[in-house]
Amino acid sequence: MYVKRIFRVAAVLGVCLFSMKHAHAQASFYENMLQDRGVIMGGMGIGVIDGDPHFIMNLKPELAFGKFGMGLDINLRYNTETGEVRNEDWDQGYDYLRAIRYVRYSYKRNPDPVYTRLGALDAARLGHGFIMNYYNNALIYDERKVGLEFDYDFGIGGFESMTNNLGRSEIFGGRVYYRPLQLAIDMPILNNFAIGATYVTDIDPDRYRGTDDKVSIFGFDAELPIIKTKLASLALYADLAKIVDHGKGQAAGVDFHLSGIAGLFEIGAQLERRFLDAEFIPAYFGPFYELERDDAVNNKEAQIHALQKETRGTYGMLYGHVLNTMRLTGTYERLDGVPQSGRLHVEAAIPDAVPKIAARALYDDRAIDTFSDVFKMDVNSAARVGLGYKIYPFLIFYMDYLWTFRLDQATQTYKVQRRFEPQLALSFTFPVGGKK
Repeated sequence: MYVKRIFRVAAVLGVCLFSMKHAHAQASFYENMLQDRGVIMGGMGIGVIDGDPHFIMNLKPELAFGKFGMGLDINLRYNTETGEVRNEDWDQGYDYLRAIRYVRYSYKRNPDPVYTRLGALDAARLGHGFIMNYYNNALIYDERKVGLEFDYDFGIGGFESMTNNLGRSEIFGGRVYYRPLQLAIDMPILNNFAIGATYVTDIDPDRYRGTDDKVSIFGFDAELPIIKTKLASLALYADLAKIVDHGKGQAAGVDFHLSGIAGLFEIGAQLERRFLDAEFIPAYFGPFYELERDDAVNNKEAQIHALQKETRGTYGMLYGHVLNTMRLTGTYERLDGVPQSGRLHVEAAIPDAVPKIAARALYDDRAIDTFSDVFKMDVNSAARVGLGYKIYPFLIFYMDYLWTFRLDQATQTYKVQRRFEPQLALSFTFPVGGKK
């Protein structure tokens, strides 16, 4: 027992020392704010997990150079009552791979033709999101997975692809698209017309190989950009999707984006109207999919069979920033006349432009019926809030609050897991090539 515990601690510290030796960074709280810089952060504090107090030591180095970025998340949590390392953090070989928070090249939907990301997939999306929209492979903290995204746009066409778990075959998805008029005519609008096809499958929703519960969804889409400049874009699109052995759905929408000169502001919006047959769920692979795929009471299969009539619905997304002081993203979807069908996704971030403060919040909610439901934290909610105050350039006090889920082995159902971790963190910064 003691030898095993010492081995765990030694292995993790070895990763920490390797990271400190090779990571180069400049102070930043979040990966999407890093550009030719990064941060080595380490801290100690007291946290509460499922009502049990833990002494916490962690190291979270992040770095970015050019279009590359990498982040680690290495935690040692000691139960103050038993004196033992929290077993759920390091009881499998796969847990050591989870210490890699992410490795990425570029960002999704950037002008760059290539994008890839290894590790946590917080918001995986394919196409316009009619089949997969903001899927999260780290919703269940102790079962968070190492996934992969890889996209390539070669001009006349391209593809998007993802898998949620490199440690076990589960979800695979991809979309291919083609711009058939790009070489045929020289017209600014029509030569960007694109058609696409998407396929996503979960080969083992109940995580038991002995059952045949595979679910597959395929779809087709078309998109016509009306405006496409460096400052503004406007596109019309349509989607059609079918759940194999179940129903199908259609959607039509508009996507708009506007950027201010010199980055003074940015605003974007997507509005979509949906027309759904019986036994069809739009955005089937969404933020709560990891929780819903094998839920004992309200799993996806049960949700499909509950939809026995045609419905219509609306989906909307709004995002943007002003003077780069706060970035906001919000989505909401709902079926017409269907109680508790509302779903909300919100992200907010305060970048380094605000002196001494760094913060980020993510919130997902489902089964929304009335406006007051949005403010109820329960089994239909998932949240993470991080707030940091820079006492000195190298010393940060921050609090991390997580509302996620864990599997109750006795009942085989998912329970809410609350984690609150206040910490003092040291931040050492280094330039990484590029602009100093």
